[in-house]
Amino acid sequence: MDFEQEEAERTESYRKARAAIRPAMEAKNGSTAARFYAIGNAHLDLAWLWPMQETYRKTARTFAAQLRLIDLYPGYKFLQSQPASYEMCRKYYPELFERIRAAAKKGQWIPEGAMWVEPDTNMSGGEALIRQILYGKKYYKAVFDVDSEILWLPDTFGYTGALPQILKGTGVRYLVTQKIFWSYNEGEDFPYHYFNWRGIDGSEVISFLPTSYTYQTDPRSLNEIWKSRRQLMDLDAFLVPFGYGDGGGGPSRDYIEFLERQKDLEGSPRTEMAGPNEFFHDMEKEGKPVNTWTGELYFTAHRGTYTSQAVIKKNNRKAELALRELELWGALALKYADEAFPSERSEALWKEVLLHQFHDILPGSGIARIYQETEKRMMAVLREAETLTDNARRALTEGENAVSVFNSLSFARTEAVTLPGRFADGAVTQDGTRVPVECDRKTGRIRALVSLPSMGSVTLYPAAASADLERKEAEVTETEDGFVLENALVRAVISKKGEVVSFVLKSSGREFAAAPMNRFRVFKDVPRMFDAWDIDSNYVLSEITDAVHLTAKASCSGLTAAVEVEGSLLGSRVRQVIRLSADSRRLEFDTVVDWKELHRLLKVSFPVDVYVEEGINEMQFGYVKRPTHRSRQYDKDRFEVCNHRYSALCDGSHGAAVLNDCKYGISMNGNALELTLLRASASPEMQADNRTHHFTYAFTAWEGSFEESDVLRDALALNVPAAVVPGKRTDHSAFSVNKKSVIIDTVKPAEDGSADLILRVYEAMNAPGNAKIRTDLPVKKAYICDMLENIQEELEITDGVLELPFRGFEIKTIRLS
Repeated sequence: MDFEQEEAERTESYRKARAAIRPAMEAKNGSTAARFYAIGNAHLDLAWLWPMQETYRKTARTFAAQLRLIDLYPGYKFLQSQPASYEMCRKYYPELFERIRAAAKKGQWIPEGAMWVEPDTNMSGGEALIRQILYGKKYYKAVFDVDSEILWLPDTFGYTGALPQILKGTGVRYLVTQKIFWSYNEGEDFPYHYFNWRGIDGSEVISFLPTSYTYQTDPRSLNEIWKSRRQLMDLDAFLVPFGYGDGGGGPSRDYIEFLERQKDLEGSPRTEMAGPNEFFHDMEKEGKPVNTWTGELYFTAHRGTYTSQAVIKKNNRKAELALRELELWGALALKYADEAFPSERSEALWKEVLLHQFHDILPGSGIARIYQETEKRMMAVLREAETLTDNARRALTEGENAVSVFNSLSFARTEAVTLPGRFADGAVTQDGTRVPVECDRKTGRIRALVSLPSMGSVTLYPAAASADLERKEAEVTETEDGFVLENALVRAVISKKGEVVSFVLKSSGREFAAAPMNRFRVFKDVPRMFDAWDIDSNYVLSEITDAVHLTAKASCSGLTAAVEVEGSLLGSRVRQVIRLSADSRRLEFDTVVDWKELHRLLKVSFPVDVYVEEGINEMQFGYVKRPTHRSRQYDKDRFEVCNHRYSALCDGSHGAAVLNDCKYGISMNGNALELTLLRASASPEMQADNRTHHFTYAFTAWEGSFEESDVLRDALALNVPAAVVPGKRTDHSAFSVNKKSVIIDTVKPAEDGSADLILRVYEAMNAPGNAKIRTDLPVKKAYICDMLENIQEELEITDGVLELPFRGFEIKTIRLS
């Protein structure tokens, strides 16, 4: 064939060449050839190396290009996930959006993916993951009349072991991802493409993992996909998402032309253009997966994303909790005070939070402008949520002389709260019980130690001073070598450098500090590939000695005792208040760091006198156990992991835990819990995180089993302070649970606009058993629902009490009428 001729001769040359290769092009495959299900897709990061405003335009360019191909090729199918991106198109390009809906009706445009965005699933809270699917599936059904059944997360950086239960509970049958195969730092290879994924509670979801979401379709590429597959047995078909991605785009004409020629061509896989739904349904007809993977899908890379861009992570935690408060008190204001619940605003705020849980926003792997804009938007969410919550609480109270202290957690607790100045002489509850009160000499604040009921409130009235009131005290004493913080439960010794050199529970006399705790450690942190994404394992070889210069001094005694610490970490300044409240085993470290570093990693270490081979890291709706040793490759891979509100080391008789209010990265080395506080990456934002950071972490210990410890309750209390609201109301407890390991996570009005309430309840400690859930609301009927709030069966409720069995880590959704 000669390309360098005039048109007529060149065309004739083409005809001759086609005739020459026709026998080869018409040769069919045998029955043993692999089957490929090829689906066009355009992975579209909602923000990454561009701000969200550019994504609005990217959606238009991508969607218009794919609609042109759909018009040209009747057999072409294109999948697009993320209702948030569809909404961008609908808002700014409404005519284009209507063309998409028309193409979807023809079956060529496939709206699928289940979630509102493709989020990070390591750090997003459990309720947030449910809302991703709740609002995502609701959108697909309302706009496209599609009951989404596939979770499409090709680029997410690891997958929580709680996800299979969440998918099962929301009617999502399948998972597609691929990032797990990015083991570029010599991590252990993941063994399967098609498998059952079993989560921490035993729930399973069928999963398929291609090795890319930007496959090309030329013959060499298609053959290489099959040759390089990881799973050689029990697999004769493959899902092939093809097209340009990350910045959108999708397939071009060449992709489709190649596929047209390779439908059943000898030497190539048998290939058809088909959606992932067809792939999974066909595979199930031939038999479900033979292999099962149990536990989390840990990603052996991108561990720095648990820490990078610390402010977005803090705002995410605070926003999730703020929306929880809004829904609980808004629901109770609706029931007790007939105050209308702001359902439209609540959903809008949730969608804003879900949007910013996208996998290149929350993990901190985007450009600086993303975080400048995200911070403004998340702060607006927090302000509005707090205003709406305050309105709901005020609807529950009346009068001005008294105050009511609200506790949203599903267990009773005692907390120190700040009261108005008129309480300087004392406080008393409605039944006449006196409450310990003190005035902070430095700040002038009035503090009270208040016993609070589960998911309810206590009203306090000003009272005259009383000399006979039994006071619960915490004291600080200066010694030659440092300071002693002490209450009735704990004795903690603080060195003059602010390190905890001893932590003893008075009930047993056991020493928990194996070496100085609260020790700051600074490392060089220069990942070899992806700066904001990664922490490489060799950081431990690059500790910067003599980087920490801190001094401590005694601060106060009373309801709370404290030691103040101040000094420098390299070129950064640190201020810390180490605090122990009366009647508490929780030693808190309220910390401010003015961070001015580049390629540095800051950890705080707590070596404890506990020997175990596995530590416990809290995750959504439970916990996961991970190795504290580095024996085999998969153990070595997990040198930095994700936790939520606590991590613990414990044996059968005792244990210790580190709690936090906004941190996610942690390492567990032997007997040390080392919470990752800050990083300082240089790409894609130069000197990211260089600003002032305020966060709190804590240390606690216990005697006995982990299941019976107060670790989770302490972690929740650290994250969810009690709220003081002007006015009085009758002391009450709206909900409570009699089993320590069962937590009422969410109380909200039903999505269907009825007068029903929804409770999300879970077993948190892998301790199966029955639990009694009590409410003082006049409930007539109760139902078990799926997580989308569809009724499954009626429950027996007697005198406001439900008795339910719980599997370990089981999530239950309950509807109350």
